[in-house]
Amino acid sequence: MTAPPASRNASLLEGPNGSLEFVTAGSGVPATVFAHGLAGSIETTRPFGSGVSGSRTFMHFRGHGASTAGETPWTYAALADELRAVADQVGATQALGVSMGAGALCSLLARTPLRFERLVFVMPAVLDRPRTDDALGRLVEMARCVDHRDVEGLTALLLAGEPVAVRSQPAVQLWCRRQAAALVGTPVSRALRALPTAVPLADRGVLAAVSAPTLVIAQEQDPAHPVWVAEQLASSLPDAHLEVMTPSGILWRHRARLRDLVGGFLSGGNLADGPPG
Repeated sequence: MTAPPASRNASLLEGPNGSLEFVTAGSGVPATVFAHGLAGSIETTRPFGSGVSGSRTFMHFRGHGASTAGETPWTYAALADELRAVADQVGATQALGVSMGAGALCSLLARTPLRFERLVFVMPAVLDRPRTDDALGRLVEMARCVDHRDVEGLTALLLAGEPVAVRSQPAVQLWCRRQAAALVGTPVSRALRALPTAVPLADRGVLAAVSAPTLVIAQEQDPAHPVWVAEQLASSLPDAHLEVMTPSGILWRHRARLRDLVGGFLSGGNLADGPPG
């Protein structure tokens, strides 16, 4: 399948498994790379960088956006190689990973624990224990909808993944429909089937070698991203701060707080005394 056209102002990098699309905004230091979640995109990751100074690079993993799908298996190690390729290309010294992107970042750090100077993990979904809970069934059904180009069905499944308190909002419903329209008929269905039972780490103990200050963000009552995974991740990293937000949608109800928290931290702020008020 031919990849869709690259986003406006996007660049294409020849990565380890095919072309990788990325967009850089801003300039100077620090240089931060942002990695999206499964079925996410550059656009869905941009809000996490809205308060970050310096240059901000947003990427598309294989099969997403204009990045080619590649013929190798969909594994966290392969995603880590793609994240590293983009980070090296732009000289990133900081990284933020969302969900699947957080897993890719964990896999990268397992091999090169000192690669980044600051780290942010948003809604990590899995570490070194395969998930077996009911949330995985929704991903398999999403894969079926992607293959059958079922925009309505995929929209409903994406909406079901949002907090109950915001599902009726027109902006949330429109966002889910646009995401569904962009995903149907793409190779993302392969990831939706392969990654839910995969793990980025064989043993989370390897993260003890990561010395970078780290911010871990979770959300209560999110079945796809359990708080206990974020707690395990934060406890495995020597210099980590865990922030757990209330269950009303990180990007829908907490956007201003998220901007201050992530922006302040990745622009050189210190979380030792707690997040900004």
